[in-house]
Amino acid sequence: MTETNHDGIARTIGPIPYRMALAGGWIDQPFVSRHNPAPPGSMVVVGLNPSSCYMLRAGMATGTREVALALWPGGLPDGDPADLVRELYREENKDRADPSGSQDMIGLVYPGINRLDYDFAHEGGVFPKHIESTADPAVAAWLAGVIHVLPIAPRPDRYSPLGVQRPEPDWIARLGQTGRDCYDAILHRDLDALGASMNECMRCWESILPHTVRHPALTVDLPGLLDHYQQRYPGAMYSGCGGGYLYVASDTPVPGAFTVDIRLS
Repeated sequence: MTETNHDGIARTIGPIPYRMALAGGWIDQPFVSRHNPAPPGSMVVVGLNPSSCYMLRAGMATGTREVALALWPGGLPDGDPADLVRELYREENKDRADPSGSQDMIGLVYPGINRLDYDFAHEGGVFPKHIESTADPAVAAWLAGVIHVLPIAPRPDRYSPLGVQRPEPDWIARLGQTGRDCYDAILHRDLDALGASMNECMRCWESILPHTVRHPALTVDLPGLLDHYQQRYPGAMYSGCGGGYLYVASDTPVPGAFTVDIRLS
């Protein structure tokens, strides 16, 4: 059998997938979703093959992936993905005061492109009320072709995005809408709508959790970089709080960027 690219490197970095989070991030956290006046709020996660080694502390769920590698060293086991998500969630968060959101686990376990719908009235907002998924190869190929990934910098030590919290309901409703808009844009292969959802998501982050992009520990001008790319391309957003990678939505090459390898099975 011919070895695929990710089969080869997975022997070195491990067989557990990565995940990419697009618009709507933070709506999976109950301290956010509990203030949503128009639930459910949605976010988008995309399963990625382990065909590249991503930076730690850079918004690619590498911390959750390390827990998954210890739990399942042979790779994702067979079984109901919802059960695997809960098992991984329990393992990662058993000793944590600020638990990781379940989107990290879902993004690693579920293949394809997934819209996660969170409602605080459903299990306290810890797990999504509904997951809408597609593994359409044509849709995935389109998304992989228009998302360009620029390495920026990992989150620094002693950094936390939670120091200032402004859970204003209107902004949280807008955040949850960005996930729905993002997923619809992907299904319709609408680049402008995809970029708009990413830009709106960043506006929501800056309002609800301003330390996601501005914090004394950050040495990179994250708002300045973001504005530069949003002015020149249909959309841009960070992979996570504190930087990590910058995702740029574009149908033309972005200098210095690479593309992702979406996992469909």
